This record gives sequence, structure tokens and C-alpha cells, in this order.
Amino acid sequence: MHQKGIARIIEIQSLQEPGVEVFATLTEPQLRNRLNADQGIFIAESPKVIRVALNAGYEPLALLCERKHIEGDAADIIDSCGNIPVYTGERELLASLTGYTLTRGVLCAMRRKTEPTIQETLRNACRICVINAVCDTTNIGAIFRCAAALDIDAVLLTRDSCDPLNRRAIRVSMGSVFLVPWTWLDTYEQLHDMGFKTAAMALTDDSIFLSDPILKKQDRLAIIMGTEGDGLPKQTIRDADYVVRIPMSHQVDSLNVAAAAAIAFWELKKQNNYGST
Repeated sequence: MHQKGIARIIEIQSLQEPGVEVFATLTEPQLRNRLNADQGIFIAESPKVIRVALNAGYEPLALLCERKHIEGDAADIIDSCGNIPVYTGERELLASLTGYTLTRGVLCAMRRKTEPTIQETLRNACRICVINAVCDTTNIGAIFRCAAALDIDAVLLTRDSCDPLNRRAIRVSMGSVFLVPWTWLDTYEQLHDMGFKTAAMALTDDSIFLSDPILKKQDRLAIIMGTEGDGLPKQTIRDADYVVRIPMSHQVDSLNVAAAAAIAFWELKKQNNYGST
């Protein structure tokens, strides 16, 4: 946790005042590059999500909140964040921020952590998810929430996927992006080098059902999820140890990627989780 201190309450009259740009005008790429190339900034929304981030060791840099939350919902957060600026102003001014009224009145700019290596992320992992070229922020957030709830040990993302610390992805995940270890994946050979078998979720003539016993027998299994439109690249499917499909009825041939991930995570959990199956 962070040292307690006296917060600096700063009344603002416009969203153009110095320091407020991290909440009001900077784009996601600008936030990522705000401090230095290795870290950067992200925005966490709502007291609940901010508390999850703080408990996970992320460093707060500034807060923006309605006046009523300074001694209300955000009081414990402000108390634990030390001497950082807390910007506040008229509700109408703050509400002019896109999406601000959805945040329960509190935003927190936080420092990113240094990106961990594949080896650090997967050191004790048995079941992981690989997100391949999924760019929808809602789906990213939902996959992370499923991963946290269903005992996925880590998440890897190809470089053409959406950033998990995107503001909307964080909000949809309800802070789960702070609970599941994650990093970026450059080649699938990295997984095989660490003893993982890969299971590509795809509809092919030679795919096996998700319930196939051979999948649960794997000590280390990487579940690869692709986009809903194009699915996984053909080369990724060809190189996978297993190609896996979810049995479906009524001629339905696909599910939302987050829904499919939840089903796969539950079915392929290690047998010592939640009792034997």
C-alpha cells in the first residue's frame, strides 16, 4: 500500500488547466508514452476499480473527482495515496468529460509497471489464455474478467491486440486486468520452449471437441482465442498442437470471443481446481 499523506485538493475552472490533460485531452497512445517508453500512464475509473489497482501495487499520480466524493466514496483512496494532486470542480464541468458520468465520480491516473518477461509471467502457470489480434476493448476487458474468475494463471497478447490498460478495457474488466499476470507474446515458439501445448479455438474439419479428455491431461496448456470476424490466422491454426471447437446447436457456428473464452476456461481448468471433474 502507499504511504498516507495530505492530499493537495485543487479546484479547477476548466479542463484546460495544467495537470488535467491526462484526464481530459490525452489519447490512449499519448498516455502510454507520457512518462517514458517503458512505463507510461493509464486511467482507472470508479472507487472499486481504483482500490483493486492500488492493492495490486500500481502507483497513483493524480485523482479527479466530484467534491462530494472527497469526503465520501474516495476518502479512503485519497488518504492512502499520499501527496498527489486531487482535482475537483463543478459537476457540470467534470461531466463534460466523455464517459465521466459512468465512473461513479472518480478517476485516477496511475503509473504503468515495467513490462514483465514471458518467463516471469508464466513461471508457475498451468493454464493460460493467448489473445490473438483481438482489438475490441470490451472483449479484452470481458476476457480478463473471465480469466480472473475461472483460474486462468496468465494472459498473453499478440502485439496487434488491444492494450489491457486501455481505459474502457479496465472498466469492463472491473479491475481484473490488475489481478491476472499478463504480457505481450511475440512468437508461439516461446510457449513451446516453456513446455506449453497450444489449443487453438477454431472451426476446422479436423478440430476436436472442447470436452476431449486429452486436453485436460496437459500439464501446461495455452488456450488461443482469435477475433470473431476473421478468427485465428491459418498459420497459427496449423502450428497449434490441438485445434478445438465448442459444440453448438441450431446451426450456430460462432460465439462472442469473451463468451467462448469463459466456456473454454471452465472446461479446461486443471482437475485439482474446484475439485476433480
